[in-house]
Amino acid sequence: MSNLILEVNDLTKKFGDLVAVNSISFSVQAGEIFGLVGPNGAGKTTTVKMLTTLLPPTSGFASVAGFDVTHHARDVRRVIGYVPQLLSADGSLTGYENLLIFAKLYDIPSKEREKLVRDSLHFMGLSDSADKLVRSYSGGMIRRLEIAQAVLHKPRVLYLDEPTVGLDPVAREAVWEYVGTLAKGGTTIVITTHYMEEADAMCGRVAIMNHGKIAAMGSPADLKASIPQNGEAATLNKVFEYYVGDSLEPSDAEGSKKDFRDVSRTRRTARRLG
Repeated sequence: MSNLILEVNDLTKKFGDLVAVNSISFSVQAGEIFGLVGPNGAGKTTTVKMLTTLLPPTSGFASVAGFDVTHHARDVRRVIGYVPQLLSADGSLTGYENLLIFAKLYDIPSKEREKLVRDSLHFMGLSDSADKLVRSYSGGMIRRLEIAQAVLHKPRVLYLDEPTVGLDPVAREAVWEYVGTLAKGGTTIVITTHYMEEADAMCGRVAIMNHGKIAAMGSPADLKASIPQNGEAATLNKVFEYYVGDSLEPSDAEGSKKDFRDVSRTRRTARRLG
C-alpha cells in the first residue's frame, strides 16, 4: 500500500509569457520533511501556492492525501495547514484571540475550543504571552503563533514558506524544535528555505529549484555525493552552488532580533514588490 501523501506530476504555472514553474514532478511520503530550496524567483513559493490551492496550475497534476488540488480544492484545504511568508497573525489581537478565530474558522466545536487553544499555546511555548497583544511579540514568537494557527485542526500536511526568514539564530532554533516535534507526531511537512544548514539538518529529502525547474533532488547525503569533491568535504551550500550557481542570498536580518513591527514591514514590502 502506497504511503504517498503528496504527488506532483508535470506541474506548470505560467503568468503570461513567464513560466514560473516548469513541469516539475516529485512525491512526498507521509511523515516526511521535504524541502524546496532555491534562489529568489526559482518558483518555490508559486509551487507551494498551487499545492495549497491558492493558485490554479496552468497544466499538470497535483494531489494531497488523494485529493486533486484543482478539482477537490475544498477537500485539500481540510487536510493542510499553511504558514505563508507574509504576516498572518493579527497584531491588534492577543495570541489567544488569534487562535480562537482560527478555531472558529476551522469549525472546531465550541466546547473543545478553549482547551485546544490553550493546549496549542502551551505546545508552542506561548502560554505566558497568550493574553498579550501580538504586536508586542518577537519575530520568533510570531512565527510560533502562526504555526500554531496552521496546525490547530491537526492537518495531515503542513506547508511552511520560509518559516525562519528574518529570525535570529536562537529564534530559528526554537521554531525548528517545534517543527521537529510536529514531524515526529506524524505531520508531513513541506518547507521552502534559503538556509542550507536547516535543509541539511531537518529534511529527509531536498529538491533544488532554479528557473522554475527542479535541478536536483534527493537526500542531503545523496546530493552531497552527487557533486565533485575536489578533496574537500561536501556541504549542501556547495551542492546548491554546483546546481544553481552562487545566487544564494543570506538574510540581511541574520543575527538580529526582529519585533512585530520589523516582521510586518518586511512582509508588506515583499508583498508590494511581488
